Amino acid sequence: MIEKILVAVAGAGQAEQMLKALMEIPSISQAHVTILHVVPSQISATAMAQKLEEGGKIMATAIQTLALDPNRSTAMLREGDPKDIVCRVAEEIDADLIIMGSRGLKRLQSILENSVSQYVFQLASRPMLLVKDDIYVKKINRIMVAMDNSSSAQQALKSAIAFLRDIKGGELILVHTNPEMKQKAGEIPADPNQDPVLIPAATEAKKQGIRYKCIAPTGKPGERICQVAEEMNVDLLMLGSPERRPTVARGLPDLDRLLGQSLSDYVRVYANCPVMLVRNEA
Repeated sequence: MIEKILVAVAGAGQAEQMLKALMEIPSISQAHVTILHVVPSQISATAMAQKLEEGGKIMATAIQTLALDPNRSTAMLREGDPKDIVCRVAEEIDADLIIMGSRGLKRLQSILENSVSQYVFQLASRPMLLVKDDIYVKKINRIMVAMDNSSSAQQALKSAIAFLRDIKGGELILVHTNPEMKQKAGEIPADPNQDPVLIPAATEAKKQGIRYKCIAPTGKPGERICQVAEEMNVDLLMLGSPERRPTVARGLPDLDRLLGQSLSDYVRVYANCPVMLVRNEA
């Protein structure tokens, strides 16, 4: 259940628009929202004062745009490295979800250009909703979940169902890609409703009275997930992003993800809709 949301704002407006779309869902509408803007440390006091003033204006614009209930919202203006501060504040307020804008930088580019969202994705233990600067945020009606047998995928399904229970006319798109199977010319595609990974998910959706559709494409998972999301005109894509590092190494970036080799990193970069990366439930 999402009760505390952290929204990192930078003036671009996409994170704010995503929050507005989420807050239309009844189960989320009562969540407490923390609006955070981080001002990087400056060389001189004069420069710092100027940046703080600019930051204050960004915060004021975000608060005005969102029109949040003052009793269920908090504004924070912090100084420091944005990457570290976002992670720190998420822990301080025990956020259930972090919402951030993203430039959708690819692979090494995100490291070389010091991507804040990529860094937070690496080190935050909490679900993240990333919204690329170049996409249009829509009212949430159609949610797609990329399924596999991982516990994080099951958690993504659980979150999607919780959202859709409150969305009239909503639809759940269940996708499981099989990179090992290749359809031959003239061969009839396998029935996605018989996919062993999708059957339990479909059963749960049906039990909750949620309209759903199963899709089981073959090929490279990242590419096919992004393709299906575009074809189905998905409003929100949920993807399990399991913690794969040993406990002693969880303070260190996951090199597979940093180098753009993970499924979640590929989808983060190439999907044409907001992407919610769901961690295992603690």
